[in-house]
Amino acid sequence: MSPLFDDEFDLNRIIIKPLYFGMAVNVLIPMGLLVVCYYFDRQQTLSNRIPEMAETLFWVLGGVSVAQAGVALWLRNKVMHQPMIRRKETFEDYLIDFMSSKSKSIFLIIAGIVLYGILYFYLTAQFEPLLFFVIFSFFAFQVVRPRFGFLRKVIARQKELVEQGSFRRD
Repeated sequence: MSPLFDDEFDLNRIIIKPLYFGMAVNVLIPMGLLVVCYYFDRQQTLSNRIPEMAETLFWVLGGVSVAQAGVALWLRNKVMHQPMIRRKETFEDYLIDFMSSKSKSIFLIIAGIVLYGILYFYLTAQFEPLLFFVIFSFFAFQVVRPRFGFLRKVIARQKELVEQGSFRRD
């Protein structure tokens, strides 16, 4: 069996929209912002506005970032196991729509980690901690991004829910 196709469903079709959105929000945009911040760092146009609080702020934002990544992982596991299907006949279409919409919110939560790094760079003019936030955000994206194995588990769970008569009601 090819990893791109299941017996019944085109896994690639289900996974492609959320994956591309996630790559844009969690890889391309942060890299662009990193280039802009690198330019400002090399031009030395910013100064450390909070020298006495810089280290404390780094640890606070780092802790919030770890918590935010944990929330994204928890949401992925919680949301993806609730009923997604409204009608059995259009199982794949509802699965694509639900996966796409819920993945977007999870990826935006992860993208917020980069914003903490940019805020820290703006306040302290320290480029290296910004790299930490960008790399951590990328790592968190890699952990929560949709994969074929996870998708197969979601499909199996949704089939169970449909067989039990548990459908999405919103």
